[in-house]
Amino acid sequence: MLLPGELDIMQRAPQPGCSPAMAQEYTRWLATHHYENFKVVSWLLPKKLHQHFYNVYAYCRWADDLGDEVPDPLRALQLLDWWERELDACYESRPSHPVFVALRQTIAAKDIPKQPFADLLTAFRRDQTTKRYAGWNAVLGYCVYSANPVGRLVLYLCGYRDEQRQRLSDATCTALQLANFWQDVSRDLEKGRIYIPLDVAANRGLSEQDIVGRRFDARYVGLMQDLIARTRALFRDGMPLAEMVDKRLSIDLEMFSRGGLAVLDAIESIGYDTLHKRPAVSRLKQARLLGGTLVRHLIEHRAVVAHKEAAPLVAVVEKQFGKSQLAGAVADSYEHCHRLARASHSNFYYAFFLLPKPKRDALAALYAFMRLIDDVSDGAQDLAAKQRGLARWRTALDQAITGEEQVFDGNAAMASPATALSGAAEVLPALVDTMRRYDMPARYLHDLISGAEMDLTVRFYPTFDRLREYCYRVAGTVGLTCTHVFGFTDARALDLAEKLGLAFQFTNIIRDVHEDYKLGRVYLPEEDLARYGVSPEDFGRDEATLGIHELLRFESDRAWQLYEEGSALLGLIEPDSRGALWLLVHTYSALLGRIEGLDFAVFGEKIHLSRAEKMVFMAKARFGHHTEENILEKRDRDRRRAGGAGSRRRAG
Repeated sequence: MLLPGELDIMQRAPQPGCSPAMAQEYTRWLATHHYENFKVVSWLLPKKLHQHFYNVYAYCRWADDLGDEVPDPLRALQLLDWWERELDACYESRPSHPVFVALRQTIAAKDIPKQPFADLLTAFRRDQTTKRYAGWNAVLGYCVYSANPVGRLVLYLCGYRDEQRQRLSDATCTALQLANFWQDVSRDLEKGRIYIPLDVAANRGLSEQDIVGRRFDARYVGLMQDLIARTRALFRDGMPLAEMVDKRLSIDLEMFSRGGLAVLDAIESIGYDTLHKRPAVSRLKQARLLGGTLVRHLIEHRAVVAHKEAAPLVAVVEKQFGKSQLAGAVADSYEHCHRLARASHSNFYYAFFLLPKPKRDALAALYAFMRLIDDVSDGAQDLAAKQRGLARWRTALDQAITGEEQVFDGNAAMASPATALSGAAEVLPALVDTMRRYDMPARYLHDLISGAEMDLTVRFYPTFDRLREYCYRVAGTVGLTCTHVFGFTDARALDLAEKLGLAFQFTNIIRDVHEDYKLGRVYLPEEDLARYGVSPEDFGRDEATLGIHELLRFESDRAWQLYEEGSALLGLIEPDSRGALWLLVHTYSALLGRIEGLDFAVFGEKIHLSRAEKMVFMAKARFGHHTEENILEKRDRDRRRAGGAGSRRRAG
């Protein structure tokens, strides 16, 4: 059916009717030599499944190329019909094409139905006739055929056939497909296709002609931000699947999700201009994703094992001393955390009073832990001592979670680092209790420690993307942990919580530029400084230059955008937590408004809100009506322009 040389992937294909061994050698070569964002098969999967994955991939790759690499749509439809006839022959136990000779072995061994394979062909046929999608639901409908069958095939290969896992897989695969769409806007335009839903574009003021004409402006930035937020929510919807499969497959599934999220990050890092550029995930980034995923799974595995091993010991302790004594130790720990939080006079502590006691205790535990981490980073010790201190805290956190009381240096057992850390024994019991009560991932707190480690060695940030990574660690993690305590059911809440954390952090960055410079740190991106003709030394002057005023106004716009986007979190958390969140957002946005109102006079006395103002805000939070419309203190809003998104050290 194919003409000689009509497809590149024909070149090494053996003749029809070849032996299964020759067919499998070809599918293995194809799967390991064709470009993909991430490898088709990783070494983490059981080796006995590798060839089956190669065979399924080869089918998908051929079908995709028949639809995408043949320039004439009528010819492509003819070839897709031919491919479906080959599929029918395969299911009738008379395969001919080498891909189907290999695939037949997999279909028989794993009892895979024909439908997922046929659904993929439906999508590739649609690509020949449908070049535009009117609405979001139409794009999702396309993904039902183009992406979701792939995930279901993976589940069949691994022995999972239930509807619940398939539903979670569909969410992940749809998200991956969408991430690829937003990544490939420029390539798809060259093929005459637009996968961006036109109604979503219209809501941002963009027409089909604007997209075809590659008009990149603030409207397109807003469109991409909207689409990326929707896609991130789908990734989160599918994440539970990784906890419902074999651990080796779990790592691969998490890698695919995090890889897709990395594509979205890459789009953000280029300023959302996918009309002219195609962002990619570098091999270094892929390696970091894999390393991070492996570490997380190792820690989780250790935690499960330690919990099982510690259970008999807990039973003995409870029998000997009673549950009341254990509960008393945790209660004492919470009280200690409250004392630390009260002593800090942080804006956060005022919000604690608006929460029910269990949630108030939880935020105190989180704040106390974060305060102690900050104390290590900001202390008077030398660099090496601070790095050792943070490493001990990391180990102490893991040991508190797992219940281990000793570590090994390769030769002998050593006492837990917690015994040598000031405050650890008093704070960690309450912290661990909080994490268990509110189902809080340990990685948030590990990321926070990583942010403190960055503060020890990183003094300048060349790009906004690099600054955002730091700000996620020291501020986004605060928003995420608090939101677990506030309570939520909609996965979008976590994305919004991270944005608010970054908004708080960026407010602090703007306020403290002069003070931070004296400490040897410049948090604002060097690319932004260059844009406004500002040098780092300008932050050490007695007063701000014109360039600094313009720079800070630009960064303020970024912060306001984060506030405005993140404010939607208010409606997604449990009602008994909304007053506290309202107070935090209102207070920090009022601080930014004050900075703007004083024309960014941040080189003199430190700008702050008075105690009386905070008390008024607290009264409004306690007795007022909380809405997205009144959550922000909107002083001098008319002085702001559209900006990006961003965020210094932890808010508070």
